[in-house]
This record gives sequence, C-alpha cells and structure tokens, in this order.
Amino acid sequence: MRDVMRLDLITIFPDYFAPLGLSLIGKAIADGLLDVTVRDLRDFTHDVHRTVDDTPYGGGAGMVMKPEPWGRALDAILAPDAIDESAADRPVLVIPTPSGEPFRQSVAEELSQKRHLVFACGRYEGIDHRVAVWAADLFDVRELSLGDYVLNGGEVAALAMIEAVVRLLPGVIGNPESLVEESYAGATDGLLEYPVYTKPASWRGLDVPEVLLSGHHGRVDQWRAEQSRELTSQRRPDLLR
Repeated sequence: MRDVMRLDLITIFPDYFAPLGLSLIGKAIADGLLDVTVRDLRDFTHDVHRTVDDTPYGGGAGMVMKPEPWGRALDAILAPDAIDESAADRPVLVIPTPSGEPFRQSVAEELSQKRHLVFACGRYEGIDHRVAVWAADLFDVRELSLGDYVLNGGEVAALAMIEAVVRLLPGVIGNPESLVEESYAGATDGLLEYPVYTKPASWRGLDVPEVLLSGHHGRVDQWRAEQSRELTSQRRPDLLR
C-alpha cells in the first residue's frame, strides 16, 4: 500500500481551500488517502502589521511578496522530515505562476506519484525569486502555469492542479477504468475524449448516434476513435502534431 500523500498549502487566504473538503477529495481526506494542511503565510511574519509584501527593486507597479515569511513557512514544513529525504523522493514545491511550464495531464500523472507536495500560492506581482532559488536545495521546485492567462493569485490554479493530481491516486475514483479513456489519457493517444451520451435515446429532437445503440463493440470503438480525432482536429490541432 502506498504512503498517504501529504499536501501543504501556503497562502494568505486559507479559506480559499475550503472546497477541498467536498466531493471526492474530501472523501479521500476522510479515508486517510490524503493529509492536507493549509498554512497562513501571515503567521510567519514578525511585525505587528503581518506584512508579506514590499515594493519591487528596480521600480515598477505592484508589490512583491517578501522572502522572509516564505522561508520560515517552508522551514516549518520541512522540520518534521528532518530534511533527510533522498533526491528521488524530496518534497515537491509547486509554485503556480503564468511564467511557469504548462501544467498538463502528464505533469499531473508525475506529481501523483510523489509523497509530499507543497503549493506556494503567490499574490500581487509574485514571490521574490530568491525563494525558488533557495528552495531548490531542499525541494524539487516546479513552477507551473495553468494556462496562458493571469489570475489574481495562485490559489485557484493550485485547486485545479490538486484536483487533477489527487483524482489519480489509487482509491480516489470509484471506478479506475473511467480514467483510461479521458481526454489526454494514454489510451486515447493524448487526444480529446469522444462525445458521450446517456438515456433517453431521443431528447428534444436530438437522437443518440445509432452506432452507440447497436451493441457492436468493434463499431463503437471505431466510432469513438474517429470522433476523438475529429474533435481534437477541430479544437486542439496542436495535439495531433
């Protein structure tokens, strides 16, 4: 049996992560498959105003998150582990950022094999770059982008990444076969999933494709493969390349 996955989430808005208590992720926590700790970055400040940001060196608009609170927060996370993990099993520090590498299904699959994930949710103009540089000695640092757009902070991106990762853990999805033919999955050659239908066979003048009612598994598989490729060609031609 694999170890329980440990998640540490650092943010200035802890309430953002309340949805983790819902649905399948909430059940995974209740079942002991997932250990989640949410940490308020302001708890690691030492001034009366609990300051976590300051003006950027070099000028420019906005504020930058200070390195000191981040360093203390990461120190607190590492302390129980005595910082003795092997390079192959070090905790992974995920920093959601628009300038990161794209977060794809393959990344979710990779992270689902790790024992300990830490999400550093930045705000404002981001986290002082020295935090990522310093952390690289103790963590496997992954700066990841959810897409080609900018959010107000890393919390929404972290929630999306966590759901994509945790649903891949054994025991989280009731029927693991449902993961096999999803969009981007290996069984679909990384293409988009085909359209799906359920009862009734006719609804508001729209009928389920006849092939799906035929009971002929070979024809159904062929139709689904064709639909998957056609849909990918229309919406994500880059995946065909």
